Amino acid sequence: MIDQEALVRDVSPAMSLETCETPALVLDLGKVDRNIARLRAHLAKLGVDFRPHVKTSKSLDVARRLFPAGSGPITVSTLAEAEYFASGGFTDITYAVGLGLDKIERARRLVDEGVRLSVLIDTVEQAQALATAARDGGAMPAVLIEIDCDGHRGGLLPDDRTLVVIADILRQGGVPFEGVLTHAGESYNARGGAGLPEAAEGERAAAVAAAELLRAAGHGVAVVSVGSTPTAHFARDLTGVTEVRAGVFTFFDLVMHGIGVCDADDIAVSVLATVIGHRPEKGWILTDSGWMAMSRDRGTQRHPVDQGYGLVCDIDGTPFTDVIVEDASQEHGILKVRPGSQGVLPDLPIGSRVRILPNHACATCAQHETYNVVDGQGREITARWPRMRGW
Repeated sequence: MIDQEALVRDVSPAMSLETCETPALVLDLGKVDRNIARLRAHLAKLGVDFRPHVKTSKSLDVARRLFPAGSGPITVSTLAEAEYFASGGFTDITYAVGLGLDKIERARRLVDEGVRLSVLIDTVEQAQALATAARDGGAMPAVLIEIDCDGHRGGLLPDDRTLVVIADILRQGGVPFEGVLTHAGESYNARGGAGLPEAAEGERAAAVAAAELLRAAGHGVAVVSVGSTPTAHFARDLTGVTEVRAGVFTFFDLVMHGIGVCDADDIAVSVLATVIGHRPEKGWILTDSGWMAMSRDRGTQRHPVDQGYGLVCDIDGTPFTDVIVEDASQEHGILKVRPGSQGVLPDLPIGSRVRILPNHACATCAQHETYNVVDGQGREITARWPRMRGW
């Protein structure tokens, strides 16, 4: 049988950013390691454990930059991710998306295989379904209750007595109840860092209040989990919190740059594109990387600085002044000077190569099957790392 993963990892000694086929997803490993070290150091000062989210990279190789021993703890957004990372030796996993009732047995199989899996719920119906499943005496995942800290998505408010009802059902049904989890999704609406310390405190306070309500009702709460990349970096006090989750921080992107969490130079992932045409009368340069390579995510559209479909850099990753992918079709990217800017379109002959920083790293990476790894010191591709897909 052909080992497809081995084929992906096989890199010709001559392969480089100048010779590989485009579009190509490029990963700067020096920036990845720097981003990881930055957040780990910050959280260590605050005295909390770290459970990074691996949904951005979906890659065992990237996860091993976080945990060289490869066991975790990690956070995932799909059960396919949980299965993939478990196959690579990660055994402490939180599945941080509301549990579909049809996924209970699949989650139980992971536990039966030795994975310490936690699942997320926020309804009585989910709790009842778990309690019913537990009647056969088989392995069950631990349960976290989702808390709504800012009205962004799902979860229960910290003072909602349904929290106690759910915990009661789990206890009576013999299902392990572990604690509470929240996510400050509204922090993504910040700009330039303003309001992020306050969002981090709101996130912390909501999770801690929910934990206190449950403890007052006689339930043990071992886990108080918070996290988003913006709040993780701007938190000042995490009293009462046991762990922090964050995901896109490994790569960063233009949304995080616009929010004020990182500099453009911290963005570790880019799409390598080749110039295939010019339309000087329109002020356009055409590349072979359209929205199939970049994704349709326009996450900076409402930011003070709209980055179009991505910010354009030279082949070495240095941004041109105010040059963006202003428009895109399926396989064409249109490079243009940002509207209203005094920038000048660079001289890029046919065959020139550029690197494009993405709006949303998760969405752009999802368009590709492999990372072309560089070390940030040159154009050589030192490895090709596979990434998983699916649900």
